[in-house]
Amino acid sequence: MANKHVNVIIVGAGAGGGVIAKELAVNGLSVILFERGEWPVYDKNANDELISQRIQELGNAFGPDWKRNPRVLISPDGKRTTITPANGGYNHNAACVGSGTVSYGGMAWRFMPEDFKLKSIYGHVEGSSLEDWPVTYDDLEPYYEKAEWEIGVSGDETNPFAGPRNRPYPMPAFEYNREARHLSETCKKMGLHPFPIPMLRNSIPYNGRPRCIRNRTCVGFACPVDAKNGTQNTVIPVAMKTGNCEVKTGCMVANIIIDEKGRARGVEYFDSKGNGKTQTADMVVVAGAATETARLLLNSKSKLHPNGAGNNNDWVGRNLQGHVYTGATGLFDFDILDLTGPGATMAICDFNHHNPGLVGGGMLCTEFFQLPYAFTGNRPSGSARWGKEHKDYQRKYYYRSARLHGPVQEIPNFDSRITVDPTVKDYWGIPVAAMSGGRHPLDRDNCIFLSSKAVEILKEAGAVQVWPRGIPGKVSYSPSGGQHQAGTCRMGNDPKTSVVNPFGQIHEIENLFVADGSVLVTNGGFNPVLTIMAIAYRTGEYIVKNFNSIKSS
Repeated sequence: MANKHVNVIIVGAGAGGGVIAKELAVNGLSVILFERGEWPVYDKNANDELISQRIQELGNAFGPDWKRNPRVLISPDGKRTTITPANGGYNHNAACVGSGTVSYGGMAWRFMPEDFKLKSIYGHVEGSSLEDWPVTYDDLEPYYEKAEWEIGVSGDETNPFAGPRNRPYPMPAFEYNREARHLSETCKKMGLHPFPIPMLRNSIPYNGRPRCIRNRTCVGFACPVDAKNGTQNTVIPVAMKTGNCEVKTGCMVANIIIDEKGRARGVEYFDSKGNGKTQTADMVVVAGAATETARLLLNSKSKLHPNGAGNNNDWVGRNLQGHVYTGATGLFDFDILDLTGPGATMAICDFNHHNPGLVGGGMLCTEFFQLPYAFTGNRPSGSARWGKEHKDYQRKYYYRSARLHGPVQEIPNFDSRITVDPTVKDYWGIPVAAMSGGRHPLDRDNCIFLSSKAVEILKEAGAVQVWPRGIPGKVSYSPSGGQHQAGTCRMGNDPKTSVVNPFGQIHEIENLFVADGSVLVTNGGFNPVLTIMAIAYRTGEYIVKNFNSIKSS
């Protein structure tokens, strides 16, 4: 039996797709929300570190299934290597209802006003595709506010570098743990400006769910008491309650159907039993994250779009960005950790912009607690990796180590990209994503600068030994992305240099939209999820207002 025609198909039930589904459903539009994974269930995986979304040595609790979802990594010399989610370089996002919002740490950053106009502030950067956004912080402010109140954010207004806001956070900030209290006092003595990290977690009971119990296992895991706020436990249930939204799990969308007039007519997909099916709609929204969204568009070829949907100017898949992380670790001669979870509670934004000789920058913050296996990889160069000395280090320093880390605002470039591989296919026979290119050299300079600041702070705090994260100044030339992946369907006003307009609408196909990190022009010096949610609210509002005219055009 054929599926019933609906108003809108949404592909991907993560940060963007979940928000869009709610916005459309509560306004009376019928929606099918496709998700290749399943609903997350905490008890199925509990707190097993080796299958968390951060480690994955034995798999990952929330997908994607490593046997069914290969990708291809293209090295600078052109060599193609087939990899799985269990390999480094895969740049996976969780594949389940809620996607990364199920297992993330929940940092809820608004980008700074400067983040939307990097080219105007810093000028042209050789070898980059750096550009201003077609929207400003002020344009997005109402949608940031909506995301904070509907999804649920805890925080305060003590960050002096934040953009103006019209309404306070709905929940108070989390109290500092011992590590944050100590480093906060140090930062103040150094003339810096520490403040509590805004979090998509309940500091008090909110939206019918309890307050966070502050356990040490948070990032990489689902929440045992459902106090972490993702789309799976906020907006998607609201959408379903209207009766206008059906969530189809275990379904892999293969391509978007584009007719001879250049309009999206629906999708072809494989259901949970592997049966090929068709779903038609008046409109399609793609929200599969920067890698899979680009892959789906590139696999959706038609007479008017022989190189993929919306790709007649060769911009789909370009400008892939993520976040290279930098910072430092310090060892203390006293217990600085009290394991009051989830660990990350304090940040500084003093170095996010206006650093002499640099483009952009990044925030620095205390980190989520490492569990014992991950902690084995965080120690000074030359430390023993096995035997009694290794075990002694684990026992002596687990409570005596502090980390001050943060994401660097990456400089986009045209050659960091997603394509589809001509030969490798996934479990369903769909050509897989191929990743190539690498980060801009300026990312290295930002890493050196920010790690040096982290080292200074930790030394001032009394650390007896400090070392920077990774090798100072070494940023590998490999595709970026990871869980902060962005940029592959750039937003802009000019169809020749962007994929979607400022409302996420593909320039070349009026009834096809993108609503995830793909549309971000630049990725900020922060975790991008709140910005993705804010943009999705804005796109959803635009679709609701213009649905009839777009449908009938």
